[in-house]
Amino acid sequence: MNASVPSTASGPRASQRAAQAFADMCGHAPRWIASAPGRVNLIGEHTDYNDGFVLPMAIEHRTAIAARITDDGIVRLHSVTTGETASFDIDPDMRPGEPAWANYVKGVVAGFLQRGARIPGFQAVIDSDVPIGSGLSSSAALEVATATLLEGISATSIDPVDKALLCQKAEHDFAGVPCGIMDQFISALGREGHLLLLDCRTRNTELVPMSDPSVALLIINTNVKHQLSGGEYAARRAQCEHAAATLGATSLRDVTAGHLDTHKATLSEVVYRRARHVIGEIDRTIEAGHRIRARHWERLGELMYASHRSLRDDYEVSCVELDAVTTIAEQIGVNGGVYGCRMTGAGFGGCCVALVHATAVEPVSTTLANEYHKRTGIAATVFSSRPAAGATIIETTQEN
Repeated sequence: MNASVPSTASGPRASQRAAQAFADMCGHAPRWIASAPGRVNLIGEHTDYNDGFVLPMAIEHRTAIAARITDDGIVRLHSVTTGETASFDIDPDMRPGEPAWANYVKGVVAGFLQRGARIPGFQAVIDSDVPIGSGLSSSAALEVATATLLEGISATSIDPVDKALLCQKAEHDFAGVPCGIMDQFISALGREGHLLLLDCRTRNTELVPMSDPSVALLIINTNVKHQLSGGEYAARRAQCEHAAATLGATSLRDVTAGHLDTHKATLSEVVYRRARHVIGEIDRTIEAGHRIRARHWERLGELMYASHRSLRDDYEVSCVELDAVTTIAEQIGVNGGVYGCRMTGAGFGGCCVALVHATAVEPVSTTLANEYHKRTGIAATVFSSRPAAGATIIETTQEN
């Protein structure tokens, strides 16, 4: 096969598999191979819809799409990950449909059409090593990979911020998920060796270098996902909005810890704790950016543990399994190679992220996995990642 495939550490595996699967299915190489990363949020949880800050990084696990133009105006998709296929006509009036996973692609195609881009039919094979349902943004990786592919297919270039917003709208309109902007932003704008400090109010971004070879990040997938009951996510958003309105602010971004405590009596105990988490988490996220630049790893670890305690006690979005991972990490401690650990993502399952000494990655991973299994009976998935690159595309030498 004559397709060019990326060979960097930022994730050639999914790209190579997608290209090979395309060749096996179609009898020739793809014309384009686009890929985009999943993400982990180092700190800044449930701050996005409160106009706060988040500090994610792109991970080395990616979703890749290998594709080639067809001449019939139809998009044909095959997912190596799930073994499913889907197809739909390119139509300015297209709507969500079945299978549900194809809506992530369909919504991005619709977004390009709305921008006036001319999108021909194409055949595509999708592969991914971003774990699905783990809180590592496999959906955003698929959306951003699709948008990056469409840039190549349509010979257009979209500003990365506009691309992220287009993908967010696709998820809102076609997948029915009212997500924030963090996942698509880091997948589109990520840079190798850097985290992304994102101001969710202004959408301004700042790259935060994290290239110190003495530290690494571990992602610990608990392999559990508890269903939210009673509209808990919506309830927390409403509680935050109520707190801000009661305190005379547009959002909790504008409220200080001192102002909150002064007016504590005007809020119920639960709403006060929700607001205390958000206000503290915004401060922790800003400080984390400074600590990373200064390589103050022990202090960064303290901020991560404080974030987890606040999410567990004040925001109440943790669970037994996430708490177990964080407790084990804290017991290993700095002397054992762990600076800090916290849940990452919306909560009630999914992943934790741990900051560890690079020389301790293997023993810490083993201890975390073994102890977690002892305490829960569940096998965790543990892997390390450096801050990875955002979306990329390769055009092969093959002609359609």
